[in-house]
Order: sequence, then structure tokens, then C-alpha cells
Amino acid sequence: MVITEHRSKGPSRLAVAEELGGFPRWKRTLDITLIVLTLPAWLPLVMFITLWVKAVSRGPVFYRQQRIGFRGAYFFIFKFRTMQVNVETRTHEDYFASLMRSEVPMTKLDAAGDPRLIPGARFLRASGLDELPQIFNVLQGDMSLVGPRPCLPCEFNRYEQWQQRRVNAPPGLTGYWQVNGKNKTTFNQMMFMDLFYIDKMSLRFDLRVILKTVPVLVFETIEALKRYRSRQISRSLGSIPPSIGAISSRNGAHQSSRSGPHSK
Repeated sequence: MVITEHRSKGPSRLAVAEELGGFPRWKRTLDITLIVLTLPAWLPLVMFITLWVKAVSRGPVFYRQQRIGFRGAYFFIFKFRTMQVNVETRTHEDYFASLMRSEVPMTKLDAAGDPRLIPGARFLRASGLDELPQIFNVLQGDMSLVGPRPCLPCEFNRYEQWQQRRVNAPPGLTGYWQVNGKNKTTFNQMMFMDLFYIDKMSLRFDLRVILKTVPVLVFETIEALKRYRSRQISRSLGSIPPSIGAISSRNGAHQSSRSGPHSK
């Protein structure tokens, strides 16, 4: 494990890394058991999304990105690629840095529209389906099913000392923060929830979070579908030629005059 010392506010990554031992055995057992039992549900979904990404965009299906994991260790996270190939990512880093400094909800950057996204990417992100490949991170032992989301190295470098304790739990595919507001919360609220989870981490707590994740994902997927349909309707209306729109308006006005108070 390679851990580099960071000379900014708070202790180094090495200092943070030395505070805890390895993954709790019950956590690893729970992860593997649930992944195997739910294989018939998630594997076909992974295959379908793989084919979708391949069909709508050139380039690799999966996206690898370096993150900070348990006790400050580096690892590469897997995601479905939702952006065009070779686009700049500095915009996202700057956006998240601004969220860390402000007390505003952590709305995703693509919520307002992002031309870098491939078709269907907003739905994948809103529903959390772009994170499904992280099941393989869990199988590799880099992550757990439940825990704080793994952050980017540039984000960790901005953490204050009390925030660095967030890496004292295995990073998770879902977590206490994700099922209690997620993007409706501020950065500091996320931090407090993640630290609360670390203090209360147990088999029962993990099971509660996992059970709560299912209805949250269903709700977010339904909301994502509604937003997608709304955008499609808006685009359809916007593509109607002006002449047709004018004719429709005149026909509507003419019909209104015929069906006035004296019409039968």
C-alpha cells in the first residue's frame, strides 16, 4: 500500500491510516453473501447497461478513477462511463471545491445540463446505476457495500483534521448519507452523517442501511424517469415548426369563439 504524506491542515494520510486495523470480518462476510445472493438481479442489469453504453458512445464501457479508500489507501474505482471520451474534468473538481466551502445542497453539476454527457447518462447518474460496477470493487476488497463514499485525492487534500476521520471506515457503495438526503444535504451535513456511521458501525446498522437503500433507489429511478420524459416532451414541443404552432393557435382561438356562451 502506497501512502504519501500530505503537508496541509491536519494530520498526514499516514497518520490517519494508522488509527485503525483492517476490515471487520462480519462486514466482509456480509458483503460477499449479499452480492452472491443478489447476482440474478444485478448481473443482467450490468450486462444491459454495458450494451447501452457501447451502443450510444464510442470508447470504453467502464471508467476508472483514483480514489482515497480505507485508512487513506489509494485504489481505482469502477463506474459506467457517462461522459464522452477525453473531456475535461476540471470543471467538476472546481464545482465540488465550491460546495465544500459553502453551505448549499450538493446538487450534481449535470442536474442543470452538461453537454459532456452521453445519451442516457443523466438517468444512470440520477438513479445511481452508473455505480453498479463498484460491486467488483467490493469483491476485490477495496470497498464495502455500506460506508462513506470514497473521495478524490484532490478532495481529501482539502479536508480539515476532523473531516479526515471519514476514511476510518471502508468506503461504501451505499451509506447512511446516501439514504438520508444525499444531494439535498450540504457538504458538512454529509460529513457529520459519515462520522456518525463510523461511530455506530455494526452488522445491524449495515443491514438497516441496505434495506433502506432499495426504496430510495426505486424513488430516485422513478424521479429520474419523470425528469427524462419531461425533457423529451419539452424538446418535442420545441421542435414544432412555427407555422404549425401558429395554425394550432388560430384553430384553438377559432374553436373557442364557436364554443362561447351562445353556442349549443
